[in-house]
Amino acid sequence: MTKHIGIVACSAEGAALCYRTICIEGENLIGEKYAHPEVTMHTLPFNEYMKYIEAGDWQGVANLMLASVDKVAKVGADFAICPDNTIHQAFDLVIEKSPIPWLHIAEEVATEAKRRNYKCLGVLGTRFLMESSVYPAKLDAVGIEYVIPEIEDRKRINEIIFNELVYGRFYPISREYFCEVISKLRDQGCDAVVLGCTEIPLLVTEKDSPIPTLDSTRILARAALKKALEKDD
Repeated sequence: MTKHIGIVACSAEGAALCYRTICIEGENLIGEKYAHPEVTMHTLPFNEYMKYIEAGDWQGVANLMLASVDKVAKVGADFAICPDNTIHQAFDLVIEKSPIPWLHIAEEVATEAKRRNYKCLGVLGTRFLMESSVYPAKLDAVGIEYVIPEIEDRKRINEIIFNELVYGRFYPISREYFCEVISKLRDQGCDAVVLGCTEIPLLVTEKDSPIPTLDSTRILARAALKKALEKDD
């Protein structure tokens, strides 16, 4: 028996990619065609999250996440994941009161970066994420340096995420812009880049990027698959 995965979703496109990855790649680990763990996903309206995010009210964000995790726990989820990097700023407030354990998206990315022996990562995501301690804290813990884009690039990246990517709009001109920013990060010494908004991997692929990418969405999904297959002690 595999463990039941609970997905606490926020924005639709990133959550959908995470869910699809779990379902499609499950058979590779389980070894049976079409097999994957049981999955339950819940989200509250995205605009409710945005009200608190824009106000910098992380307790308000945590309350929404707790409402979602309570629902997935009640239908049997054994642990939870959240395919949204930005709202991990509320993670510590959530984990204190959560009825089930969680995986942390940035911790899983940091673990994978360490496994690949990267030394310095560029971090892309919403302005709220890039200017937060979510990735610095986890990268510092494993001895990896990091760089974020300059302020004008942070603003433009944020606009693309919220005006295009969360709506499922993926334009070539925006892909080119992201690749230009990644090139700047490479020139500042980064040997890989974190796609730290769960929608970015739908716009920028490994093939597009000037340096290797760490796809936070799929890394989290694969970590959840491995967790679901772990045997209890």
